[in-house]
Amino acid sequence: MSTKNAGLAKKLGYKNIRVYLDGEPAWAKAGQPTYATNDFVLKGNVVIIDLRATNKAVAGRVPRAVSVPYAKLAGRVDDIPRNAPIILYSDRDDELQAAVKDLRKDGFNYVSAIEGNYQGWVAGGGKIESGPILSTEIKWQRKLGKGEVSVAEFKKATEGKIPNTIVVDSRTKEEVAENGIFKNTINIPLDEIPKRMNELPKDKQIFIHCSTGSRADMAYQQLIKNGYNVKFLLLNIEDADCDCEIIRP
Repeated sequence: MSTKNAGLAKKLGYKNIRVYLDGEPAWAKAGQPTYATNDFVLKGNVVIIDLRATNKAVAGRVPRAVSVPYAKLAGRVDDIPRNAPIILYSDRDDELQAAVKDLRKDGFNYVSAIEGNYQGWVAGGGKIESGPILSTEIKWQRKLGKGEVSVAEFKKATEGKIPNTIVVDSRTKEEVAENGIFKNTINIPLDEIPKRMNELPKDKQIFIHCSTGSRADMAYQQLIKNGYNVKFLLLNIEDADCDCEIIRP
C-alpha cells in the first residue's frame, strides 16, 4: 500500500494506519518471517503443514494439519496447491525457517508460520488433536469471499464473453504503462475513483482488479457504498491462474 492509498484508507474510516513502503512481498523476499494469527489458523481457508516427525504429529497436532515431515517436503511440493495460503510449523526454528525459505524459493507466495512453532501454539492455549493420521493427502479449494469474483468469471469478462460487464484496472497509470493492461479493460486508478464514478454506469456489472487485490478491495468498498453492482478480483495478477490476455503499451 502506498502513502497515497493509506491516506485514502484513512478517509474510508480505517484507523491507526502505518505504511511499510516496500510491502509484504519485499519483506518476505528479504527472508523475513510472517506469522499467521490463531484465528486464521483455525478458521482460514488454508493448508497447514506439520513438519515434525510423524510420531509427534500422532501424539498431538494443530487441527486440520497435514503431516509432512521436513525431510519429505521437497518430494511433496507438487502436491501443495500454489494458490493456497500455506501455514507451517515444526518443533525446531531452523527447520521451520528452512521450510519457509524452500517454499518461497519454489514460487509459493503465501507462506507463513505459527509463531513459536508447535510449542508456542500449545503454550498459547491453541486447540490440538491427536490419534492416528488417516490421510496425508493435501486438499484445498479456493473459496470466494464477500464481493469477490472468480478467476474464471473475470477471465471471461476480459474476453468480452459476459454481456453488460465492465472491467476496471485500479492500478496507477505508471503501472499500466510499464506492464500493460488486460484486454477489454479500462484504467481508473484507485485514488481517482471518487471523482470518476460518473464514468461507470450503474446498470452494468463491474469487475475491478489491481496487482494483488488490496486496492481492488478498497475500490470495491467505495463503489458498493455508492450503489454500484461490483465485484473485485483478490489475486496476484502475476499468478499462473490469472492468464488473461495483456495488451502491451
